[in-house]
Amino acid sequence: MEKTYQKIISEIKKYFKENNFKKAVIGLSGGIDSSLSAVLTAKAIGSENILGILMPESGLTRKENVNDAIELAKFAKIKYTIIPINKFIQPFKGVSWKINKIAHINTKSRIRANILYNYANNHNALVIGTSNKTEIALGYFTKYGDGACDIEIIGSLYKTEVINLSKFLKLPENVITKQPTAELFHGQTDEKELGANYQEIDKILKTIKNKTSKSKLEKEIIKRINQNKHKTESIPIIKAK
Repeated sequence: MEKTYQKIISEIKKYFKENNFKKAVIGLSGGIDSSLSAVLTAKAIGSENILGILMPESGLTRKENVNDAIELAKFAKIKYTIIPINKFIQPFKGVSWKINKIAHINTKSRIRANILYNYANNHNALVIGTSNKTEIALGYFTKYGDGACDIEIIGSLYKTEVINLSKFLKLPENVITKQPTAELFHGQTDEKELGANYQEIDKILKTIKNKTSKSKLEKEIIKRINQNKHKTESIPIIKAK
């Protein structure tokens, strides 16, 4: 873990220096991915140069997640601010079509990305991504929502590796042990949506290419990967000549 930690810190410093940026902004949810990403960034560029933005949805986001995000900000010694997103969701009720569940929850994620980029553009900062390697491989993120960022801090770490590194860095226990959820609707958890726990999923992602016979779960994971290629591959450009 020490080697992994030092390598990530070195790469963050290198990226900021090469692109002439000194400041960063990150969305803090109280979850392990954003928490680890914030801590690593703070260690690399200095805690005084990063702002954490908490963007709860009143009536949905649990108070303990807000409290955990605040605790993490204090742990990482970074500044933070709280911006509830409810007032930004409201205008979408005025569109002339019926908004389905998927469109509604993706809108929330994209609103949060807009807030982050608004701050970044006003303060010459980079938006820190919080997706791990497992989520990126599966396309388990909202395009232009939580998938929108300037640099992915933990994008080379599987979810299980994220947990191990968080333990190594002694992140708050609540952050490490809680059930992963984006809290985009009541009762949502990552593992419930994915149909398996992260230990199982990571094991499959690491070995699936070398297998000929595949289980039901492995087939579901392959299906998800193929369905989400529009998220994980470069934007297609139609050739005119």
